[in-house]
Amino acid sequence: MSVGVGLTVLRQGLVFGSTALRRRMLVSLEVNNKDRAYEWFLTWMAHQANTASKTRRTNSWLRSHELSVETSVEQRSNGSTSVLFKLVAGPGIHWFKYQGAWMQMKRERETRSMQLMSGVPWETVTLTALSRDRTLFPKLLAEARDLAMRDQEGKLIIRTAWGIEWKQFGLPRRKRPLSSVVFAEGIAQKVEHDIKAFLQRRQWYADRGIPYRRGYLLHGPPGSGKTSFIQALAGSLSYDICVLNLSERGLTDDKLNHLLSNAPERSFVLIEDVDAAFNKRVQTSEDGYQSSVTFSGFLNALDGVASGEERIIFMTTNHVERLDPALIRPGRVDLNVLVDDASPAQAKTLFTQFYGGEENTTNGTEDEVTRLAEQLHTLVEREMQDGRRISMAALQGLFIRSNPPEALKSCQELFINKRT
Repeated sequence: MSVGVGLTVLRQGLVFGSTALRRRMLVSLEVNNKDRAYEWFLTWMAHQANTASKTRRTNSWLRSHELSVETSVEQRSNGSTSVLFKLVAGPGIHWFKYQGAWMQMKRERETRSMQLMSGVPWETVTLTALSRDRTLFPKLLAEARDLAMRDQEGKLIIRTAWGIEWKQFGLPRRKRPLSSVVFAEGIAQKVEHDIKAFLQRRQWYADRGIPYRRGYLLHGPPGSGKTSFIQALAGSLSYDICVLNLSERGLTDDKLNHLLSNAPERSFVLIEDVDAAFNKRVQTSEDGYQSSVTFSGFLNALDGVASGEERIIFMTTNHVERLDPALIRPGRVDLNVLVDDASPAQAKTLFTQFYGGEENTTNGTEDEVTRLAEQLHTLVEREMQDGRRISMAALQGLFIRSNPPEALKSCQELFINKRT
């Protein structure tokens, strides 16, 4: 730190430290960690500190000596994960300069008082500046918000339940094109058309006194693309996804109802493998733990008197026959869709997407790819007649690691007998 900057901070410290002057000349802004601006500001501050360290702007930004780490885990589509560490200003006092004005940032954490349900300590950030600079607070927060929105632009946000709150899980993910999920003809269009129609009929529901919510059930064998389609659909509509695990320890009927009633705006609530959640109307996890969520509590959370509105729920299952009829009746599940194993047309389309196009010239000519795709179509058709099937996930995994002739040759080994 230069001598000039040190003297400037010292003078500011004397001003900020005087009680009398604080009353007349200073203004403070408090932001607690229940407010969305809290994370935005910490992210902004970390970004500014990182930029300052790269450009060596020590006269406009002071490095913090009290840091905290925020660890995020990103789950990739291929199953691998990456862990990232972000250093942010920790509890303590920090100084920075914004648009020519010095500000003090004090971050405090109350470890003796935890937030109800979530168990997260209460935290506050207090910004203090000269009264003449109070107009900079809204500008700073707007800049922090824009930075956060810019990082999320064009990406999909995944949230998970943390106590009674929804917390972002990992980093924002790149949106998956809806066309990359290959369904049987008309299936994807049917769901997309239904949900778009629902989103445009808010007033229609209100005029008729109908709760404004929609439920979808995608059922079919594993690897058919149910979850991938939901992710792609959310991305195409610029919606986020809130993943709800009914087997989570500590989840009760009250907490479940609160979570469903307070899902973030423009988000899908995703409940996967709903058939495994309740065994004979009692929820039991794989390790034998019996959840506090009851079947009746789950039904009431979906459409009971106290259930929330303006909500879109997606449920998936591999075994629709195991679901209680009370769960899938209209009003709880408004659209029931079968997502089956690969049809001949699906296999052909997926093959062409992987190996066709000018960018895939190393895979052979377009004529050769077309010819092999037709052979795959015939193969899948013949196997289906013999009662054998193949999943879209199995085909995709094969196409990723093989060239067109090898993929067609190895495909025969992936067919399995259809379950009765």
